Amino acid sequence: MSVTVAIVGRPNVGKSTLFNRLVGKRIALVDDTPGVTRDRREADGRIADLHFKVLDTAGYEDVRDGSLEDRMRQQTETAIRDADVILFMIDARAGVTPLDQRFAQVLRKAGKDVHLVANKAEGRAANDGLLEAYNLGFGEPIALSAEHGLGMSDLHSIVSQAIDRAAEAQTARMPSLDQMPEVDVDLPPDDGTEEDAPKRRWDPNRHLNVAIIGRPNSGKSTLVNRLVGEERVLTGPEAGITRDSILVPWEWNGRVINLVDTAGIRRKSRVNEKLEVMAVGDSLRSIQYAEVVVLLLDATIPFEKQDLQLADLVEREGRAMVIALNKWDLIEDKGKALVDLREACERLLPQLRGVPLVTLSGLHGRHIDKLMAAIFTIEEAWNSHYSTARLNRWLGDMTETHPPPAVSGRRLKLRYMTQAKTRPPSFIIFASRPDAVPASYQRYLVNGMREALDLPGTPIRLWIRGGDNPYSTEGVRKLH
Repeated sequence: MSVTVAIVGRPNVGKSTLFNRLVGKRIALVDDTPGVTRDRREADGRIADLHFKVLDTAGYEDVRDGSLEDRMRQQTETAIRDADVILFMIDARAGVTPLDQRFAQVLRKAGKDVHLVANKAEGRAANDGLLEAYNLGFGEPIALSAEHGLGMSDLHSIVSQAIDRAAEAQTARMPSLDQMPEVDVDLPPDDGTEEDAPKRRWDPNRHLNVAIIGRPNSGKSTLVNRLVGEERVLTGPEAGITRDSILVPWEWNGRVINLVDTAGIRRKSRVNEKLEVMAVGDSLRSIQYAEVVVLLLDATIPFEKQDLQLADLVEREGRAMVIALNKWDLIEDKGKALVDLREACERLLPQLRGVPLVTLSGLHGRHIDKLMAAIFTIEEAWNSHYSTARLNRWLGDMTETHPPPAVSGRRLKLRYMTQAKTRPPSFIIFASRPDAVPASYQRYLVNGMREALDLPGTPIRLWIRGGDNPYSTEGVRKLH
């Protein structure tokens, strides 16, 4: 039985530090600057033998004017409603502030299981704050140091009791055997045969990790909210609202998708502030974590230099990619614009020839089905595996149509081909002189593979090795 634990409190009391400790790794950005966390973040937490869901929240500010701070407050209140246990954190060194007192009133009205946590309690400087904490009306505060791991045994006891209560409540709701209705079941005749199990295109037990990246204010968070059907992450006219990469589990047609909303990535020369440097680094790590990356472009100003650099980065990381043109509802001549954009994509991104290009409106939810179809299609290509026989037939056709050029009067021989791995598709060709293969012939092979094997827009890795023996390690050369 699992429970949900939310960590709440005013800004800069150490909520994200405790969140990272409970999760067991550094997920949330941590800095001395107040207000680093803006969205609520969810992850699996653990204390010794206990497993539970933990929510990190933005610093609570009592603002109700429609501003960014107001929207952050609403995210925190949503986490409070979703939680079974609330850890109300204050800064023991700073003592109880007026904002702590106002937040305590909000929590008392919530009717939740609230526990007061006095963080930064190591050392004598925290003694006065621990005494003041009694005035908040939540009993004895838990003296904690999220940074040093002090007080975790008290949190273990709190979570353990919550799990026990949840298990007892679930047992109480279950009907007894006497209350269960009798059901007649018609069993098929046993003729020694078994019906074919339904074939699934996707394994419903395997999650698909999808990261949404792009320049600031391209609409990433709006798209995530539209996909999941709720205001899960903060949005607004301000550029750079998202700082942390927020993972949002979601289901589409029976398939579990781990959506990752990321901070907008500007050109490196424009990134000066420490927090933005941390946020951009978090976004780049999300690309490595993902299987499919959605590069979201603003359709009104597409294919800026930064867009092309991000696309190239995704290709170099070997991730499957879909290019989504957001704000398509703002385009007037859609037919002409789409033709021009497809031409520009092929010209500017030759290393990803055929990459899926989807037009959509995250604000109005248009063409979401086309986006998901493109994601699944590119994932299937990214996971493709081909038999050695098929690859060698293809290689024979390619070399017959366009033989490798002679270098220094000696003809090149491509003898044998096999697939080394998937994700992305990676291939090895055994040849007589691997170092002599011209770059033009490399492109010929890769482009031909995209067409013949139906791998449009998929990163392809191709190596050539020397020697007649397929298992020879002589002269390895990477082509692409």
